[in-house]
Amino acid sequence: MARTTDPITNCLERNWAMIESALEGMDDEMLSRAPAAECNSAAWILWHLSRVMDTFVHTRLQDAQQLWAAEGWVDKFSVNPDIEDRGVGWTAEQAAAWIPPSREIQEGYYHAVKAATQAYLAQVSEDELAREIVLPPLPEPRSIAACFGQVMWDSLAHGGQIAYLRGLFLGMGWHR
Repeated sequence: MARTTDPITNCLERNWAMIESALEGMDDEMLSRAPAAECNSAAWILWHLSRVMDTFVHTRLQDAQQLWAAEGWVDKFSVNPDIEDRGVGWTAEQAAAWIPPSREIQEGYYHAVKAATQAYLAQVSEDELAREIVLPPLPEPRSIAACFGQVMWDSLAHGGQIAYLRGLFLGMGWHR
């Protein structure tokens, strides 16, 4: 039987598959390379999209502690320990100065957030999806289901950026 979350889940699963395919063959140097001044590296983008999803699924939707703090990921990344810091509003200089941890740490956090998001979507009820919250930057209340549109857009945009950088650095072959 179809669930209301099926389109959300399908969209995110396809994006995650694209990201994981794009990351194949990228070493630490490639992950941390920005293609030009004022551009973000794939490592920064992967960290940012994971932070946004972690904040969204845990803090915004469930009023729960983010994996960032609960599982100690904050201690493994060279960033401000502020739980709200997701890279939103960072200057080009701040992003360029960021030193990413190893690929294993980056992917570990990404996979932890992905698993938590999958678990949330597998158990969320229709009533919960209809619940309204205010999700900045928009001031008006929206349903949880509608809020997923905002975070899906963010994740898809950043997944595409990672895939583009993989193609730029290694050429075609990332998409199966």
